Amino acid sequence: MAIHVKLDDLLHDRRMTLTELAERVGITIVNLSILKTGKARAIRFSTLDAICSALTCQPGDILEFLPDSSEGEQVTASETESARIRKKVSTDDSASTRAEG
Repeated sequence: MAIHVKLDDLLHDRRMTLTELAERVGITIVNLSILKTGKARAIRFSTLDAICSALTCQPGDILEFLPDSSEGEQVTASETESARIRKKVSTDDSASTRAEG
């Protein structure tokens, strides 16, 4: 996923436990843990607002956008395809040169 949750770092910096944050925010430890581990598929603005209030931070301090590695894989795949074509052309040229000689 391209969105990275930095809640663990903020909790460490604030010397706060997940339990304490859960009590301050009013959501379960399980739901905070799902968010913290990056397994959450969504977050309500009200929850984000409560977390930011409890940690005195901005949403950007909690969430970070990291480009998917799949974009890099596409470039690699296209480079691999180009290399394969160059190798085939080179091999075909070598074969035709041997056939002529």
